Order: sequence, then C-alpha cells, then structure tokens
Amino acid sequence: MTEIRRGTLQEQTFYEQVGGEETFRRLVHRFYEGVAEDPILRPMYPEEDLGPAEERLALFLMQYWGGPTTYSDNRGHPRLRMRHAPFTVDRAAHDAWLRHMRVAVDELGLSEEHETTLWNYLTYAAASMVNTPE
Repeated sequence: MTEIRRGTLQEQTFYEQVGGEETFRRLVHRFYEGVAEDPILRPMYPEEDLGPAEERLALFLMQYWGGPTTYSDNRGHPRLRMRHAPFTVDRAAHDAWLRHMRVAVDELGLSEEHETTLWNYLTYAAASMVNTPE
C-alpha cells in the first residue's frame, strides 16, 4: 500500500475544473460579441477596439476563479466599483450586461453545478456595479 503524505493532494480550482484559460476566453469573447452590438453598453467603452476590455475581463475572471494572477500583476487590486464609477451603470445597463453574459455562459456547456456557481457570481457582480438609481 502506498502512503500518501498529508497535504500532498490538492483540489482543483474552479478555473481548472471548467477548462482553464480556454473556457474563460471563450466566455468573454462571446460576451463582447454581444456588447459590440449593444446600444446601451457599447458607448461605455472608449476604445474603438473592444480587444483591450476583453483581455482585462478575461484576465480578471481567470484570476478570480483560481487561475494566474496576471490581472493583479499588471493592474493592481481589481477595485471593480472604483473602475466602473465613471460610467452610468443603471438597471438597463445591468440587464443588458447580464443578457449578453447569459448567452455566453449558455454556450460554454458547463455542468449544471459549475454553470450555477458561475452565474451566481456574475449576477452578484452585475448588481454590485449599479451606481445610478432608477
């Protein structure tokens, strides 16, 4: 019988369980395809090219779910509310963001448990960004 030393087994992170970088890049790419055509969200992005915003969100989500810390290494603490403060994020923006994210999540084909975990976080995050009352 092989002895397993205490502390040598590691659980996989959510990031690893759902497929790592490739999964989060697919999620964010599909999300930004929707944003690019959205009359509420698109004006919030000053860049002509949404590529930099797509990269920032992908890196943030990868780090949040247990992947590489590239986001913080490059940009410091996420401070999401502060970074979104210059933009009017009202209920319509919240709903549009979630609508595009729902399409992106659905296309990933995650297990029900992983999809629910991811979606619960995304709905919480979207609600916490609202900074303009009705």
